[in-house]
Amino acid sequence: MERLASISVDLDSLPHYCRIQGLSEQLLDDDARGLVASKAIPRFLELFAQAGTSATFFVIGEDLALPGLREALLASSRAGVELANHSFAHDYGLSRLAPEAIASDLKRADAALRELGVLPKGFRAPGYTLSPRLLRAVENLGYTYDSSTYPAVPYYLAKAGVMAALEVLRRPSRSILDSPRVLLAPTGPYRPSLSAPYRPGLARLVELPMAVAPFTRLPFIGTFATVAPWLLVEATFRTLRAQAHFNFELHAIDVLDESDGIPAQLVAQQRDLKIKASQKVRRLATLFSWLGEDRQRVTLAEAAHRLAPLV
Repeated sequence: MERLASISVDLDSLPHYCRIQGLSEQLLDDDARGLVASKAIPRFLELFAQAGTSATFFVIGEDLALPGLREALLASSRAGVELANHSFAHDYGLSRLAPEAIASDLKRADAALRELGVLPKGFRAPGYTLSPRLLRAVENLGYTYDSSTYPAVPYYLAKAGVMAALEVLRRPSRSILDSPRVLLAPTGPYRPSLSAPYRPGLARLVELPMAVAPFTRLPFIGTFATVAPWLLVEATFRTLRAQAHFNFELHAIDVLDESDGIPAQLVAQQRDLKIKASQKVRRLATLFSWLGEDRQRVTLAEAAHRLAPLV
């Protein structure tokens, strides 16, 4: 099996972080709402160009109304970035809605991308949370892959703790906690069961889990790579070298910092925003280079195409 790597970025705008942290979106002015388009996407495109790599952006349909995002996505597509479906409203409870509501949300996001001249091939769930009805809706769109499975034990426990703390503070998060079944999901590409998404089955689409270390299931995502001690990042990266597909997932916020005009109240909750964007970008440039040393770096759509006959 050839060794592949994919870099993907969830383009969640700052209002979604306010919802996670139980903060009012009124904190954000128009400039802060538009930071994904004005700052994050250009920084990522420069990183991709310098590394000579392709990548995938997961787009939230309703965010296309934010200043400059449509133009930034068109520029990204012209640069060879794959644009994929990250739902329309980024409802953290999407997986728990009625089948008709799920289908409607996904179709609206799909239509928004098609209006940009894009034919979406993949999906990632808000908050990484799947359910049988959500996975069926993704497959019904004819997509070739889903990339929502995130079997990271430390992340799951930390998320549960943060949600409990916010509840105590009477600032409840709008995020939800996934089924603990996700913690036993495969860490490599697989065809999921439509009735049990975190188990192998007979779905037509391919599931591309995000990178987690073997044994410890430590998450190797953008926040970890930009915030954790560098020696730990290096050591964890080495443990993942044997995987057939290294799915490195990031968020737009991973290349932003407080100097970009983010309100202090949100920075206080998202502590990674205190780290300089220039430092985070340098780390990511190194990691993108490492991924290309012994792997071919491809979009998630291309990875699904190549891996489909093998899983």
